[in-house]
Amino acid sequence: MSRRPQAILITGASSGLGQALALAYAGPGITLFLSGRDRQRLHDVADACRARKAVVHALVINVTQAVPMATWIKECDGIRPLDLVIANAGISAGTGDGGGESADQARTIFAVNVDGVMNTVFPAIDIMRGRRHGQIAIMASLAGYRGLPGAPSYCASKAAVKAWGEGLRGLLARDGVRVSVICPGFVTTRMTAVNTFKMPFLMDADRAARIMVKGLARNRGRIAFPWPMAFAAWLSAALPDRLMGWIGARMPDKG
Repeated sequence: MSRRPQAILITGASSGLGQALALAYAGPGITLFLSGRDRQRLHDVADACRARKAVVHALVINVTQAVPMATWIKECDGIRPLDLVIANAGISAGTGDGGGESADQARTIFAVNVDGVMNTVFPAIDIMRGRRHGQIAIMASLAGYRGLPGAPSYCASKAAVKAWGEGLRGLLARDGVRVSVICPGFVTTRMTAVNTFKMPFLMDADRAARIMVKGLARNRGRIAFPWPMAFAAWLSAALPDRLMGWIGARMPDKG
């Protein structure tokens, strides 16, 4: 178990898993650097973390903009050296409107879920490599194990950052930087609220945050949960295309 991080940066902290992680880490002696898209929700999360005696710096920023992100992360590190950076910001969309997936929709998903992650991780790498200390967490998903017809771009974006994070873990280990990839299943958030189908093993965000915090403290390379869904996702990647095609055709569209 590594020591509990004292200075933590979380993107996408205004709701969902980012909010739950911020609250899970908030406490005396902790400095949180939070970003999000919604000013009021981010303000509310920051206030809730301050109520738990954490020092909080919050900023509305677009993760798809590389230069502002790099500047912000460097400024945060100047206030207090970062121990943990969580590249959590992400969006979801699917084919539930009956119109399929548009080119604009696909590009927007990749811009946030892939470019946004890189815009968070690369500045963190530059900072942490220099002092041979730090941890980076990348929010992927069990949806990244296999492309599904209900949300092809979302699955692909999560597959990209999952594989990238797994590669970075080995690459950066020699520099004293730990990298973990997080692959949650269905969690009760604003993102899953649009789903009209039954979500197996659905869990609340607070419980998911506890699992993630514990996994990061143990420096686990891949934090995939809940285990029945993680096993099913792993199995889906190994199944023949013809069988998965048959299964995928019977799966519901994502909202």
